[in-house]
Formats: sequence, structure tokens, C-alpha cells
Amino acid sequence: MSGSSEKEAVQMAEQVDNTENLKHSRTVDTVHNDEALRVLANYDGEQHWEEAEEKKLRRKIDWRLMPVLCMTYGLQYYDKAMLSQAALFGLRTDLGLTVGDRYSWTASIFYLGFIVGAYPTMVLAQRFPIERVASAIVVLWGLCLILTTVCTNYQTIYVQRFFLGFLESGISPMFMLIVGSWYKKPEQAMRMGIWYSCTGYVSCISPLINYGFGLIGGGVSSWRYMYFFAGALTIAWGIALYFVLPSDPIRARGFDTRERYILVARLRTNNSGVRNTHYKMDQVVELFGDLKYWLLFSIALLSMIANGPISTFVPIIINGFGFSTLNSLLLLIPAGFYAGSVQLLMPYLAMKLPNARSYIVFVAQVGTTIAALLLWLLPLSAKPALLFATAILPSLGGGYAVLMSMSVANTAGYTKRSIASSGLYIGYCLGNFVGPLAFKSQDAPRYVPGFIVVVITSIAAGVLALVYRFVCAWTNRRRDKAGIMEGFDHAYEDDSTDMKNPQFRYIL
Repeated sequence: MSGSSEKEAVQMAEQVDNTENLKHSRTVDTVHNDEALRVLANYDGEQHWEEAEEKKLRRKIDWRLMPVLCMTYGLQYYDKAMLSQAALFGLRTDLGLTVGDRYSWTASIFYLGFIVGAYPTMVLAQRFPIERVASAIVVLWGLCLILTTVCTNYQTIYVQRFFLGFLESGISPMFMLIVGSWYKKPEQAMRMGIWYSCTGYVSCISPLINYGFGLIGGGVSSWRYMYFFAGALTIAWGIALYFVLPSDPIRARGFDTRERYILVARLRTNNSGVRNTHYKMDQVVELFGDLKYWLLFSIALLSMIANGPISTFVPIIINGFGFSTLNSLLLLIPAGFYAGSVQLLMPYLAMKLPNARSYIVFVAQVGTTIAALLLWLLPLSAKPALLFATAILPSLGGGYAVLMSMSVANTAGYTKRSIASSGLYIGYCLGNFVGPLAFKSQDAPRYVPGFIVVVITSIAAGVLALVYRFVCAWTNRRRDKAGIMEGFDHAYEDDSTDMKNPQFRYIL
């Protein structure tokens, strides 16, 4: 039988029975229920499928979705992290950022824009086709990126960076929502890792591209060429995104009736729905009263404080070790390769090891803590060890990829899940806002106080990951003891949340 276990087959049969009455009218209440019921109600074919058929369909989804998400997220990180590389080619001098902490504020204010933009973007993504929302904001951020070239002082770069962050803010939360709408819980962590790993692998390529542009004009004030190229590329991709980004299993083109039925029916096991365009304030209120959400939010905030030196200061830190501009850029490549690899490896382990996700997040924080300790305590003469530390500093990225999958998998109710995705990203942004401010110009080239902050916050994030595991396990045990076993027969009814559906179980 079918694409799952015998237990799931029975539950699927029960769900089919539950939707029989709906088939008579072919009308589904999509205010209270998930739109997935409409697909189930209007399907009259064979309701069972073999595992091989589901596997083939999953590969089709991967090839349709993953390259698009990877390209978009890779461009976002390329654009976002360009500041640190442009800083080596005159940007700080030309815009007056060498005075005090102006450069740190240039990096931090970007994330204020993220915080302001994340919530409204996710509201738009719920109400309107997600491919249109994504296409529009990518084109606009490409235009904003090009406008970096007209900045003449630190005030104008502050404004430009704020609006660039505002426009880029929705990509990660939207991608979390997309993965949650296309993939089953065990599949989600790996898919999160695939597109998130582009932050690392792009760092292997961008130094070479930007060094080439940096040589134009003898390397003096040549940073503007970097922004012209990146902005034009981003605008072109934003236009293409409208045509190549699949929307959701209910509306996406290129799937026949049976494929669409399987796409929707197989996601019952998520207990979280596929799509509902109606904004529900009661789900938002529930989210803000959910301890599990605040734990994930705090982990994201604390862990991302370490991302300040990673995305903004590492080229400058390496340059401070005595390396030339070219070598400082080239030495970013090992760190980028490590970051991309760990962002793939840890989600892969999360997929292969059931209920090990919180432990994986903890291990990621240990890696970053060790790196920060080395950068804090080793003498400047220990260059090989210091370079090793800069390479493994991005360990937290693998843990964050897993953290995103936990947020999506453990949150049900479409409005609640969409706001939780943007909320997690706000935690990410707050961490990235605080991180650069801990690295004061007077502390160069070692930035000891900044790395002390990274050590403390990385340890705290790891401990909270274990606390989150305990809370989820306790809730699962309480529901088991109440005699309500995990089930999926109400997965698409009432757009139910994880707290209101006693059949829901949290992954650990």
C-alpha cells in the first residue's frame, strides 16, 4: 500500500471518509479550513500511491524549487555581505566611515530595516501569490543596491542600508513558509539547509568577483563597480523569479490532477496545513503567548550576535593579521566553504537522526564558541590557529538552518506559522544588529571585547536549545498520558494550531 506506514494508511482512509461529504458540493470553506481540502474534495481518482511514485514526485519538487531558492538566497547574501569586501576598496574612506563606530552602525542599521520589513512582507505573502511578492521585492532591492553608488557620506549610506534591509527582509521567512508548504516534516530540515548553505558557498565566489572589480581604477574608490554589477544581476533575477518560482502545491503550474492530490494528501502528516489566505488574529495572540516561540526567538537572537563579525568584520580582522587586501579576500574562501558545508551537513543529520535537531543546534553553538575563544585568547603571532578560528566561526549557520526547520515543523495554523517565521527572523536581525556594535574600532585588530560577547551569547544559545527540547518533550508526554495519540485526521480542518490540536506532536 501507499506512500507510508499501515498506520498512516488507516489515517488517510479516515481523512478520505471525512471529505466524502465535501465532494457532493465541490465547495470548501477556506476561511476556517485549509485550501488543501479543496484539492482533496475535487479529486475522484485512486487515493493510494506507492512509495516510488511519491519519491519521483518529491524529486520533481526539488528540481523545480531548490535551484530557485538557492539562486535567490545566494544573491541576497552576496548583496548583503558586499559591504565588508567593499570596505577594503575605499568605501570606508569615501563615505567617512573610519570615524568612531560609523562602520559598525552601517552594518547594524541594515538589520533595523530587516526588523521593520519582515512582518508586513509576510502579511503580503499570505494574502497575495508568493511568487509575485518575492519577484517585486527582489527587483526593488536590486534598485536599492545600485543606489549605494550615489551615497556620498555616512548619513546617506545609513539611509540606503536601512531600506536595503527593509526590502530584503522577507526572503528568508517566505522561504521557510514555502518549504513548510511543500515538504513533510522529516524532509524540511535538509531543504532548509540546501538554500541556506548558499550563504557560505557564495562567499567562495564573491571575493574573486569583487577583487576583479576592485582592481578597476587601480583599486581606488572602485567599490562602486561592485554595486553596479550586483544590482543589475539582482534586478534581472527578480524579473525571472515571477516566472520560475512555484507558488504552492494548490496553485503551482506543471502538475497534473493526481500529482497535485498526492502533493497535498502526503502533507497531512505535518498537521499544519498548506495554505490559508485569511489572516487570523487569534493565532497571532496564541503565538505571542507560546513559550516555545520565545525560546526559538531567543536562540536566533543570541546565536546571530556572532554573525556580526562573520559577515562584517572577518575580512578586516584577517587584514589586521598582516595579510594584503588580495590575500584577505582569498582567505575568506575556506571560511565560506566550511560554512556552506556545515549548513548542509547539519540539516542532513537532522533528516537522518530522528528527534536530534535540538542537539545539533547545541553542537553548532559549541563550534562557534570554540572559534570565538581562540580569537579572543590566542596571540597575534599564532596566525594559522587564528585563521582556523575564522574558518570555523560560522558553525552557528548549520544550527540556524536546523532551527528554521524546527520553527516550521513545530508550528501549525497558517497565520501562526507565517508570523512565527517572520518572528524568528526578527530574532535573527536583532542578533545581527547587536553583533557589529560589540566590535569597536578602538579594539582593532583583535576585537577582544567583541569576542567575549560572542562566547557568552553562543553558550547561552546552546543552553536554550536544550531547554526548548525539554519543553517540547514534556508537552508530547503530557498529550500521550492524556490518551490522545498522534494523528492526522484533522490536519486540514479548522486551520488548527499546534497548541489547539491534541494530536500534534513536536519534533525534538
